Amino acid sequence: MFLGHHTTQLKNSNKLPLPAGWRTLISEGAYLTQGFDQNIMILTPNKFQEIYTCISALNLADPLVRLLSRTFCSTASYVEVTQDTDSISLPPHLMGYANLEDSVVVVGQGEYVEVWSPSQWQQQELEIQNAKANTERFSAFNITTS
Repeated sequence: MFLGHHTTQLKNSNKLPLPAGWRTLISEGAYLTQGFDQNIMILTPNKFQEIYTCISALNLADPLVRLLSRTFCSTASYVEVTQDTDSISLPPHLMGYANLEDSVVVVGQGEYVEVWSPSQWQQQELEIQNAKANTERFSAFNITTS
């Protein structure tokens, strides 16, 4: 699983260093696409296919479905990952969308990774750490430990 978050510096302005433990999780390659919160999503081929399958099963006549498909597919890029790969190239269009410069925050989301600008991640951390609001927001999700 992709867990935790790490602040790192891009190499050569667009090369994202990968935490060692995460490299093995994307050893079959990765898809990069526009995230929903002005970030970049990095997905394994299986997860990308799973999401694409869900989207393609929706009603194509619905304009929101077409917009979701465009958002997900038209911004996607595939990157090969080899044993020697210690970083992956971020496409310029995704870097611009996510406002990425030299420093970035990579965030594990279990089955995928998000890449954030530090300032936007800082805003997310404020939301994450708001215990009172989180109790109200998440109580309807019926998450239990049993």
